[in-house]
Amino acid sequence: MHEIEWKISDNLVPYEEALAFMEERAVAIREGTAREMIWLLEHPPLYTAGTSAKSDDLVSPDKFPVYDAGRGGQYTYHGPGQRIAYVMLDLKKRGSDIRAFVQDLEAWIIDVLAQYQIKGEIREGRVGVWISNGSREDKIAAIGVRVKRWVSFHGISINVEPDLNHYDGIVPCGISEFGVTSLVDQGIPVSLPEFDIELRNSFEKVFLEDGLKGSILPQIL
Repeated sequence: MHEIEWKISDNLVPYEEALAFMEERAVAIREGTAREMIWLLEHPPLYTAGTSAKSDDLVSPDKFPVYDAGRGGQYTYHGPGQRIAYVMLDLKKRGSDIRAFVQDLEAWIIDVLAQYQIKGEIREGRVGVWISNGSREDKIAAIGVRVKRWVSFHGISINVEPDLNHYDGIVPCGISEFGVTSLVDQGIPVSLPEFDIELRNSFEKVFLEDGLKGSILPQIL
């Protein structure tokens, strides 16, 4: 894990700038001229469309800028108060198994949420991490990755304290019957610097080279 570079951006990063950086870094990782990287950042308010996005799910196209992300998934929101972790890793070092990689991303999110006594769960047929609020289920984290020649980019986003009203302009991930939530919405105030410490600790716990893939991942079917 010490070979992975961690980058934290304090200011809001324009989406086009992030895409260009990830593309360039992925090539460098593949060519062996740069280290793998985890980049923690926030974006200004915007919507991104994954490769499975449906036009009807963009409810308010003029609310925020909309970008074609090139990753898997459908429409999602990014904005201040949401911790985004772009994950640029060489999957050839990790068994060349994309499914196991996604399971590890899920396990990473679930473990960091557990540090705040939040039980994150996955649901079959629904991408991301969910929590139960009584009779209701809300999404607290999204996953959208792209892998090019076995180097990953894009990654995960976890709602720490975003404006949840900003999700109103889309059908998040194409799922209309469920809501969205955040740590603060669950009554757990936390700063991004504090959250980043737990995020890194959980990453190292889950992504051990000799660890069991997805071994701490609870799945409710």
